Amino acid sequence: MANNKKTQKRFAPKLKIKKGDKVVVISGAYKDLDKSREVLEVFPDKNRAIVDQVNMVKKHMKPTPDSQGGIQEVPASIHISNLMLVDPKNGEPTRVGRKVDENGKIVRYSKKSGEIIK
Repeated sequence: MANNKKTQKRFAPKLKIKKGDKVVVISGAYKDLDKSREVLEVFPDKNRAIVDQVNMVKKHMKPTPDSQGGIQEVPASIHISNLMLVDPKNGEPTRVGRKVDENGKIVRYSKKSGEIIK
């Protein structure tokens, strides 16, 4: 008999990319490389994110009372390891660190320039 138990994670991993961040695609399809775009949605349990105008796929949409339907291009998710946050100071890709500020709150900061990321 096969063991059909689901492996349950204790907690979702802490991601360094959030919704609304500017990111650069560093790996993947050639047409998407070096694009600086905004993150639309993040899926922490899958380690994936949807980025604006990156990894576009064609989706067949059913007609609804609001729309006609047909084939539309929508962004698909991309793995977080293929994304790098854009430094707010100089606009280059940077790694992200976390530190405690003077108020005792954990904030993200750019490892390249040291600037705090909002």
